Order: sequence, then C-alpha cells, then structure tokens
Amino acid sequence: MQGISATPASQNTAVRWWLIGVAALIALMVLVGGATRLTESGLSIVEWKPVTGTLPPLTDAQWQEAFEGYKKIPQYRELNAGMTLAEFKTIFWWEWAHRLLGRFIGAAYLLPFLFFLWRGGLSAELKRRLWLLFALGALQGAVGWWMVASGLTQRTEVSQYRLAAHLILALVIFAAIVWTVRRMKALPAVAAAPRLKLFGHILLWLTFLQIYFGALVAGLRAGRAYNTWPEIDGAFIPSADRLFFETPWWRNLFDSVLTVQFEHRMTAYLLLAMALWHAVDAVRARAPSAVIGGAWWLAGAVLVQAVLGILTLLQQVPLDLALAHQAVAIVVLTIAVVNVERLSPRRVTALSEKLAPVVGPAGWSRPGDATKHQ
Repeated sequence: MQGISATPASQNTAVRWWLIGVAALIALMVLVGGATRLTESGLSIVEWKPVTGTLPPLTDAQWQEAFEGYKKIPQYRELNAGMTLAEFKTIFWWEWAHRLLGRFIGAAYLLPFLFFLWRGGLSAELKRRLWLLFALGALQGAVGWWMVASGLTQRTEVSQYRLAAHLILALVIFAAIVWTVRRMKALPAVAAAPRLKLFGHILLWLTFLQIYFGALVAGLRAGRAYNTWPEIDGAFIPSADRLFFETPWWRNLFDSVLTVQFEHRMTAYLLLAMALWHAVDAVRARAPSAVIGGAWWLAGAVLVQAVLGILTLLQQVPLDLALAHQAVAIVVLTIAVVNVERLSPRRVTALSEKLAPVVGPAGWSRPGDATKHQ
C-alpha cells in the first residue's frame, strides 16, 4: 500500500523542509494578521488587486488616491476623521505587508510544488494532499477579501464571524501541513491506551475551539472590556440575564462582548484542566516516553498560554503581550497536532527509509530507480 512518504529519500527530505518553511511562513502570517487587527489597519486598503496591488503607492498622487479611498468608508468617518496622511501610511503599511506576505506564501508553495511534480516521485496520496492544501490556500485569499469587504460599507470594523473564519482556515492549513510533515517521516507505531488517543483528539478540537473564541474576542475588541481576573463583570460566573440578554439566545455566543469573553475564559480553564489530566493519565498508563513527554509539553504550553492571556487582559491588550499570546496559541496547536499524530495508527512505513535511492548528478532520484536496482 502506497503512503504519503513513499518517495525517494532525498526528495522526501526536500519536500518535508519545504513544507516546514511554508508552515513557518503561515505562522508569521497569523502574527502579522494579528498586529494588523490590533493596530486597526485591516481596512486601510479598500480594493482587492491580487496582481497590481503587490506594489504600494510610489508617488504622492498615488498615496493621496489611496487615502481618498479610505476616507469613503465608515471607519474613517466615524473613528478616524481628521487623520493625517502620515497616520494613514502607518496603518496602510501593516495591511500591505499582510497582503504581500500572503502573496509570497502562495508563490513559496506553488513554485516548489510544481517543481516536485515535474521531478516526479511523489506518491499519489501525497499529491492529493498537496493539491488540497493549495486549494485551501487559494480559498484563504478569497476569505481574506470577504472578511475585509464586511467592513467597507456599513461597519467600522470587519465582521467577527468572518475574522474567525479567516483565522481558523489559516490554522487548519497550518495544522494539515504539520500533520503531513509528520506522516512523511518513518516513525514506529506507538502503543497507547485508547483513552489517551481519545483525549488527544478532544484536546486538539478544543484547541481549535479556543482559538475560534479568541478570534471572536479580537473581532469584538472584547479584550479591552472587563479587564479583571478571576472575576468578570463582578463575579466568577456572571448572571444568566447578563450573559444571555439578546434573542435568540445563541447570538450572545458570537455577538455579546461579555458572553464571548466569558466563554473564552471558561474554555481556557477546561483546556488547561484536560491537558493536565491527559499528561497525568499518560504517566499512570505507563505510555511510551514520547507520549508522556508530548502530553507534558502540551500541558506546559497551555499553562503558559493561559498566563499570557490573563496578563494581556489585565494590561488591556498591549501589542507585545497580545502577539505573544497569539504566538503561543500556534505553539499549543502545533504540539496538539503532533500529539494526535503520534497516537494515531500508521498505515505504512515510509518506503524512503527502506530503499536506498539511486541519486543522479543533481542529487535527485527518479521514480522507479530504487526498484530497478534492488
């Protein structure tokens, strides 16, 4: 049975490092996007020009034209009226950098991918995965503009729903790359109790849910309200009539500043408790050392993330703490994905670890060379 790592060893290594580089760029993109949101810069470019938008304004006339476009949207009229051109340039550069990095990631993914396809040797399953990742990346660009468009006509900020969708899709792509890189490496199967595997999956999905709630907090600027801990709105658990005053009740989960911050806090407590329990359970079950170590790393990362979240809240979301909080969220997600992958069954052993490929002058194997020389 052919697996995603059934490629010549030299090309397998190159593909893995390429994907690691793309994952690192996506992590950087998430942080730049966070800074763009925190500096209220995301609506400074009011047009989507995938090709010509690569270049920033180069003349005074072009800068003035971009500024005039920004003046037409509600955010300028209601929040930034009287802004100078110099102040506009500050927010413009954040959004331009965010979009440019997105274009760079697209090129950094597509061009090496086409090269690897041309060289041959990628397994059918790996090619399917890589094409799916490319499609998700293209979708992410469209979702990004869909998000920006929500703040150009009637709102002074982007929709928190669309912001959360944009972030989650980026991290789904990131997580899929981390999983794929792990699956391309020949590692022995890990024997662990079924409950450890179940808890690993629950922790991964809970991490995604917590990040989603964090995006809603950012979209609603909810971190700038209720800046006390452990109490929120005067109590550890606010009254139900404060949490669910909108109708239908479920809208409070997405639209209410108090409710969104509360659910983000409660999910953090749950995630931390379950991560600690998972680590203790791995020790009690005498799981392999890799499983125990991974579980403790996850618990430690979640604890750091919780502390950063509290500090960010108490300091009313300063840029440095907020970005550190977001960066550690990516670390938590990475460890959670690796933890689940480690506990998941492996269908095949990497053929690249079994076969000694015949390496040509350029250091690359051609498909079938190893089999021919067995």
